[in-house]
Amino acid sequence: MNDYDLRDLTLAGVRWELTDAPFVSTSARAVTPAAEPAPVRTMTSIVPPIAPTQTISVETAAAMAARPSDIDALCRMISEFNHPLRAAATNVVLPHIATNPNGMIIVTDIPGPDDDATGRILSGAAGELLDKMLSAIGMTRDNVSIVPLVFWRTPGGRTPTRPELDLARPFVNRVIELVHPRLILTLGTTAAAEIGGITLPRGHGVAVELSGGMSVMPIFHPNYLMLKPAAKRDAWTALQSVEKMLKTV
Repeated sequence: MNDYDLRDLTLAGVRWELTDAPFVSTSARAVTPAAEPAPVRTMTSIVPPIAPTQTISVETAAAMAARPSDIDALCRMISEFNHPLRAAATNVVLPHIATNPNGMIIVTDIPGPDDDATGRILSGAAGELLDKMLSAIGMTRDNVSIVPLVFWRTPGGRTPTRPELDLARPFVNRVIELVHPRLILTLGTTAAAEIGGITLPRGHGVAVELSGGMSVMPIFHPNYLMLKPAAKRDAWTALQSVEKMLKTV
């Protein structure tokens, strides 16, 4: 496949709008310089402080997550769970559960700013690209469940700490147990490492078998693909493997 094809790639009737230029938000606007110098202000950190130390143990979280017998009850528990990240987030970002499941669940990295604003996982530009990726292999969100590693946006979008991940993990595991997928598609470096013990980019597109008959397929996060358009070639190859795996498992 040549470079021209990559810039104008249509997969299963869906154009991915590949480009050699990095993604730039259309919401950015030029700022007109002030007529006079602004007054000097004391600089403050642009990143909110780290959330307070957790008051609930991982063992308690695991016991709580084990109680619900269905997704609705589990989502209610997640909404009420006193995770340290909860206070700084705008919304809890609950799992998206497929209405017509095809045996796959997506585990993604932390909620983005659009997710935090809407309470909907993988919304905004990243979500639009994900929808195109799914459509390219004949799927939609109706077929696929999606769960984030943590259910609240971290302050400043930083990487979650080990305690923050561990405290949310029992609920992620319970979602996977209740959905009972045959294939887990991970998006991003943190999800690949946490779910499959896989390092990106080295392990990109290489399926790993888990206990219980499940497989993990790690790919790049849509945010990364918007910044690095050339990586969409590898993502497309991995998605073709996903399509084959779902037809054979």
